[in-house]
Amino acid sequence: MEIALTVLGIVAPVFLLAACGYGWKRLGYDYPIEFVTRMAMTLAVPCLIFTALMQTEIDPAALTALSLATLAAYVAVILLSWGIVLVLRLDRASFVAPLAFGNTGNLGLPLALFAFGEVGLGLAVVVFAVMALLAFTVGLWLVGGAASPAKVLREPMLWATALGALFLSQGWSTPEWLTRALELIGQMAIPLMLITLGVAVARLRPGRIGQAIWLSGLKLALGIFAGVAAGRYFDLDPTALGVLVLQLATPVAVTSYLMAERYRVDADAVAGLVVVSTLMSVIALPITLSFLL
Repeated sequence: MEIALTVLGIVAPVFLLAACGYGWKRLGYDYPIEFVTRMAMTLAVPCLIFTALMQTEIDPAALTALSLATLAAYVAVILLSWGIVLVLRLDRASFVAPLAFGNTGNLGLPLALFAFGEVGLGLAVVVFAVMALLAFTVGLWLVGGAASPAKVLREPMLWATALGALFLSQGWSTPEWLTRALELIGQMAIPLMLITLGVAVARLRPGRIGQAIWLSGLKLALGIFAGVAAGRYFDLDPTALGVLVLQLATPVAVTSYLMAERYRVDADAVAGLVVVSTLMSVIALPITLSFLL
């Protein structure tokens, strides 16, 4: 009973904020999702990443191990997803990237914070950064047939991660007034991402729901398996292992749908995956958390 209440206390704020965004859109109120997303991903999230890494008390060697474990886990998930898509004769451009990359930003970061505290957030931003790097290179190649290294180098999140890791390794810190300003900006990130997630889900028109159900379950299983295997191979501590598995268990990201729309692949099927996997995560993520805490 105690663990159930603990898990409920972790996931309830996350899904409540997402539900607020969903309800806001359903009520017909205006929400400039493109503007909010741009502000979150180019300003609020980089500040959150930088301050979380700078202030964390994690051994740099442990962060290196987590980075390697994350890279190995995502490579495994990409290859397994690709193999499954080939066996089932599904469209590679439509399905491999959504199965491989989850919503580690909108859902993963707040869940890691609420479940494992500030240390968990610091670990989660490392997983998020590795995933974003792969998504903007391998992910874009899978969907559109072209990688974009230049776009990765223009991402504020990449530079925030690199600077945060540098400050952490050297024991540096910004002046107190600047740290407070960066923290205030970073505190916008989690509420903005969660509310925007709800708005984005409300805007989608899902298709192929039956297919989306079993593919969403398959994605969840692949993520948990890869996270546990990579975490144990690299001998991660329980908190780092929990964060890695939690991030890999997150549902299909809304960005997968946006990429499908942009490159004119099966966007309706991807929308179905986003909606179904997100709804499934309401049950799946609390169950997963109960085994990780």
